[in-house]
Amino acid sequence: MTGHQRGEIPFESRNDMFDAFHLSLEPYQQADKLAMVLFQFPPWYDCKRENVDYLRWCKQQMGDIPVALEFRHQSWFSPQLKDQTLLFMEQEGWIHSICDEPQAGSGSIPLVLHPTNQQKTLVRFHGRNVHGWTKPNEGNWRDVRYLYKYNKKELEEWVDHIQQLNKESETIYVLFNNNSGGDAADNAKQFIDMLGIEYRGLAPRQLDFFS
Repeated sequence: MTGHQRGEIPFESRNDMFDAFHLSLEPYQQADKLAMVLFQFPPWYDCKRENVDYLRWCKQQMGDIPVALEFRHQSWFSPQLKDQTLLFMEQEGWIHSICDEPQAGSGSIPLVLHPTNQQKTLVRFHGRNVHGWTKPNEGNWRDVRYLYKYNKKELEEWVDHIQQLNKESETIYVLFNNNSGGDAADNAKQFIDMLGIEYRGLAPRQLDFFS
């Protein structure tokens, strides 16, 4: 659907692929557990007319389901095209997936703190491992790309960013994807404390079973 898989797609048509995807989402929708669907496009998906047309078609196929959009090719947020990209996302109803990631050339995007949806915004922490990000063809790239632990100062900067975003978008969803070394959960808990968030009514924690 987003072009990560090179070669033949195991469906007779793109419509069949989207139909199958819609079916897979039904249990989440019925349980009211679907905040949004993320369309994250690969580093080679650059800003050109045919790709813009495909984005518009994808959004139409998703109907009323909230959909977030994340780019990996820097061209979408180049100085010449940044404003047009954000305007397109606003007009087409895309939720901006704002990324903290290594600045590693054309295969990464800069930090763009601009919500495109007044109800929802997605923030994804990919870490800042430049070396791992730029070595995708090595056999262990999945182990090193997201190998990064955010320090206190870096997270403190993001507390200000989240507060700024929350003035323009009602709900901010934050995902830590720096999971190669098991740092995502620790950073997430640290960030929850920094934001002063207290969750109530959550499901029992499995670790309690062993206490």
